[in-house]
Formats: sequence, C-alpha cells, structure tokens
Amino acid sequence: MTIEYVVVMPALFLALFLGVQVALLYHARSVAVAAAAEGARVAGANTATLTDGLTAAAAFVAAAGGEEVLAGVRVTGTRTLTEATITVHGSSLSVLPGWTPTITQTVSVPVERIT
Repeated sequence: MTIEYVVVMPALFLALFLGVQVALLYHARSVAVAAAAEGARVAGANTATLTDGLTAAAAFVAAAGGEEVLAGVRVTGTRTLTEATITVHGSSLSVLPGWTPTITQTVSVPVERIT
C-alpha cells in the first residue's frame, strides 16, 4: 500500500503545480491583453496622444496587481493617422523553479476622427 503512495502523491503534486501554473499564465495574459486594449482605446481617441495610451496601459497593470501579477512590465506602442497600437510585455509568476514565462499582448484600434 505504501508503494502506491510513492507513485500517486508525486503525480498529484505535479498535477496541482501544473494547474496553478496554467492559472497564473492565463491571469497574466488576461491582464496584459486588457491593459493593451485600454491603452489602445485611450491612444485612439481623437484628441489623445501615444503617451496617453502608454500611461493608461501602465496604470491598468498597476491597478490590476502590478508586479504581483505581471512582473517587469514594458509598454510600447505606435500611433499613426489611422491606427493606434499598444503592446504590453511582461513576465508571469511561476511556481516551477528556473522558468519565467514571458507574456506579450498587442492590441490595435482605429484612430477616431471627425468626418
């Protein structure tokens, strides 16, 4: 009976850690895409600038948990006459030693204009 525990317990712990890691990755990805969407929405406003969008994306990540959710956040973007694009880069937390998964999410929106 103890031999079964020697095999089953490590398998259960592995499944537990993998489940937690998948949840951490999914949450970090969700925060990154939401921050990029918020930044792109702000940058795409008629009277806004790219700096407004970058600031909004960084503020969104900070409000969503900051380094506790998405570590080493870097927000970049572009704004042309027709399109605003924001990209959020960061690292997800990891329960697996030695592995730091990176997250990159990009959102583009058309720039508002009066016609």
